[in-house]
Amino acid sequence: MAYPPCVTASCRTVDPGTFCATSPEHVSRKGFKMGKLGYDDTEFITGQPWRAHDSKRPAPQVVTPGADGGGAPSDAVILFDGSDLNEWESCKEPGTDAGWKVESDFMEVVKGTGDIQTRKRFGDCQLHIEWATPEVVEGESQERGNSGVFLLADENRSGYEIQVLDCYDNPTYADGSAGSIYGQYPPLVNACRKPGEWQSYDIIFETPIWDEGWIVSPAFVTVMHNGLLLHHRQECMGPTGHLSVNRYASPDPDVGALRLQDHGNPVRFRNVWMRPLFGYDGT
Repeated sequence: MAYPPCVTASCRTVDPGTFCATSPEHVSRKGFKMGKLGYDDTEFITGQPWRAHDSKRPAPQVVTPGADGGGAPSDAVILFDGSDLNEWESCKEPGTDAGWKVESDFMEVVKGTGDIQTRKRFGDCQLHIEWATPEVVEGESQERGNSGVFLLADENRSGYEIQVLDCYDNPTYADGSAGSIYGQYPPLVNACRKPGEWQSYDIIFETPIWDEGWIVSPAFVTVMHNGLLLHHRQECMGPTGHLSVNRYASPDPDVGALRLQDHGNPVRFRNVWMRPLFGYDGT
C-alpha cells in the first residue's frame, strides 16, 4: 500500500485518508484541515452549535472513578458513608434528625420512626445505594424485608419509588417486586440475593419537565440491580402510589429529596452517593 508523505511507520495503522497520528496538522482526502485538537471547517452537527470533531468543543470533565465497582467517584455527593446521618432528616418532622440507627458501616430502619430523607435536593441524578434485608426471615410477600427508595420527594408527595423487598424465594405481585417502579412496571428480572446479603441499586433518574402546568416530558428511570438491567430509560406514568395509578396531574418540583422508607422491617442501607447529572458540554 502506498502512504501519503506524512505517514511514517509509526502511524501506518491509522487510516491515511483520515489523519496522521504523528503529525500536528494534516489535510484529509476530503480536504478538511485538522489541528492538534480537531477541526474548524467541518459541517455543523444537526441541532448542535458544534462542528463535527470541533476543536473548540469543551472537553469532558475529568472524574476519578471509585476504587471498586460501588465506590464513589470524585464528583459524587456522599449521602451516607457509614459514620452518621448528618445528611438526613426525619420526614415526620422535617428539619429534625433522622431516627434510624447507625451500626458499623450501615444504617438500619427503626420501626415506627418513619421515613427519612436527604437534606439536600436533587434533579436529574445518578444514585448508588446498597441494601440488605434481614438475614432472619420473617413474614411473606410484602411483609418480608420491605422498604423503598423514593426520588424527587418533597413535603407534598413521596415521589417515584423503586421498591426494596426480599424477593429471594418470596412470591409477591409483580409490580411490587424488588426493583419495580412501584405499582407501574415490574423489573425485567428478579436479581435478588439471599436474605442478609448486600445488594446494590444503580439508578439514573430524569426529572419530568413541566411548562405552565402542562407536562412536556415525563420522568424516566434506568435501574440496575446487582449489575443486571431492570429498567432501561422507562417512562414513568406519574408519581408512584399504592393501590392507585397516579398520573401527571400537577407540576413536580424541579428538585427533590432522596427518601428511604420505614415499612416496619429492619432493612439496612450503606454506601449511598449521588451524582447530579448535566447535559453535554456542561449544560
